[in-house]
Amino acid sequence: AMSKSAVKISSDLLSNPLCEQEPSFLEMVTAFDTAMKRMDSFNQEKRPVLCAPFPWVVPLVLRRFSSVFPSLNVAVKRREQTLQDYRRLQARLEKYEDKERTGPVLAKLHQ
Repeated sequence: AMSKSAVKISSDLLSNPLCEQEPSFLEMVTAFDTAMKRMDSFNQEKRPVLCAPFPWVVPLVLRRFSSVFPSLNVAVKRREQTLQDYRRLQARLEKYEDKERTGPVLAKLHQ
């Protein structure tokens, strides 16, 4: 839609009376119009690639990216482990918050 709008704008500029009066402006607008039409035709040709199904493209790109940068896998595993630890400790905290507030429970809650 954006490239179609750009083509429409460039066509409207070409029909502007100022283009008839100024040859340099006509030259610039003609170049702009040509570029916008080329961009629109390129977008029409590449549309299936650009609009590929999201669930299929993202894992493919991530696999390629992770093969180039192996440290990424280590960072993802470390994040998953930290997230599991956080959830485990959050569940433990909620368990102690639900209990009666006695000395040992308060000590563990503080810890």
